Amino acid sequence: MIDLHYWPTPNGKKVTILLEECGLPYQIVPCSIGQGDQFKDSFLGISPNNRMPAMVDHEPADGGEPIALFESGAIMIYIAEKAGQFYPQDLRARHEINQWLIWQMANQGPKTGECGHFRRLGDSQGDQSYAVRRFTDEVNRLFGVMNNRLYDRRYLAGDEYSIADMISYPWTPRYEAYGQDIEEFPYFRRWFDELSARPAVKRGMEVGSDMTVDTANMTPQEIERLRSMLYNQRARPAPAGGLL
Repeated sequence: MIDLHYWPTPNGKKVTILLEECGLPYQIVPCSIGQGDQFKDSFLGISPNNRMPAMVDHEPADGGEPIALFESGAIMIYIAEKAGQFYPQDLRARHEINQWLIWQMANQGPKTGECGHFRRLGDSQGDQSYAVRRFTDEVNRLFGVMNNRLYDRRYLAGDEYSIADMISYPWTPRYEAYGQDIEEFPYFRRWFDELSARPAVKRGMEVGSDMTVDTANMTPQEIERLRSMLYNQRARPAPAGGLL
């Protein structure tokens, strides 16, 4: 059984889509980022970067002790290898997928996240117009990267659906919130519509739909507490007595 420490964000939904596609048994361990679960010592023992998702596989293929992993890309490679699906071991096909996994982790996810952050922030922390324009344009560029990639191939890594598609999809359905019009990207739109119709993608995207917190019902004080916990984090001090 796989324990998935999860909250329903795009990074979490990447993994639930894959688990649903593979049909592997798993259970959700809620990691409420609004309540600070990601800072608990028990969670940091699995995910030292204090970010979800994180995973513990209690039945690894080698029959040994449970395996714990953090970072969604690493988790997805592990699950796909365990299931023997969506991640071929042919040298060329595997590395075709790897580059798109890294593209998503280094570009699409972080830049789209920053775009959403500054667009939600508005002017409550001063003039954000440069940041909004900077990251809205960057998300537009990234949609263009996908659109051009899908011009002459069905999926991001070629003709076969893979974890490269699953890792990228959850950041795209809220395109309007990022200031994008996907009619500008017809090849992306074809891919997006196909993935949106897949039953396992639908199930994976729905996981945790009852967990979300509606900030519209929060007081200004609660919103400020949430922002102060989630934003502008600095380094956690290391314990004394380590290897020096």
